Amino acid sequence: METPDAFREPFLPLDGAATPVAAVVGSRKQPSYIREHRKRLRQRFLDGGPKAVPDYELLELMLFRALPRVDVKPIAHALLKTFGDLTHVLAAPPERLTEVQGVGASVVLEFALSREVAARLARSKVLDREVLSSWSALLDYCHTTMSHSQVEQFRVLYLDRKNTLIADEEQAQGTVDHVPVYPREVMKRALQLNATALILVHNHPSGDPTPSQADITMTERIDHAASVLGLTLHDHVIIGKSRELSFRAEGLLDQF
Repeated sequence: METPDAFREPFLPLDGAATPVAAVVGSRKQPSYIREHRKRLRQRFLDGGPKAVPDYELLELMLFRALPRVDVKPIAHALLKTFGDLTHVLAAPPERLTEVQGVGASVVLEFALSREVAARLARSKVLDREVLSSWSALLDYCHTTMSHSQVEQFRVLYLDRKNTLIADEEQAQGTVDHVPVYPREVMKRALQLNATALILVHNHPSGDPTPSQADITMTERIDHAASVLGLTLHDHVIIGKSRELSFRAEGLLDQF
């Protein structure tokens, strides 16, 4: 069913500019067909859990809060058609999201909140814990926070003597295929935190975690700087779209 124009959310700039008056005409009362559909979908989710609803209906449930008086089904389908799957919808940048008709600032905010909640839940499973024995949880956290970023990010996980994660810090952001990294700054921060070991993590927006020669050279420089200061570089993990690459597992650290 085509969504009436009166029920479509207009594009709202992220600075909170006012909604045009014409956009809210007829939107005071939620139509009964929308109300009943939302009630049924919520109940099905509550009764059967997440597995009881496909991705497009899960997306609808998320859109309910952002668009309280709108038929969100066509918007959910349009988002999935545009970005491919639910994960890519939630990770899409605001400027791309708002190209989809019906998506405005409230939807952008809802998705940003969802990403942040997921990241904090994943982070809680590794913070203040012995990282090397919680490796799968660490990789889950890295994928949650980095795998769908549109630009390269470089993070350093700082560990104490018990290999407990004491800080997870983003050192730099770059372009789609490059991020500037300065070993001196990495070491300076390690000394400030009294860290004794490091794990480097960065993502490849292309989706392929194969290290470039620049990745290898940068890792070697940081490994050398760490050794001079008595610190241990445990690993450098490159996050792709659906898999990761570990320098240690590939034997690359042994070559330095």
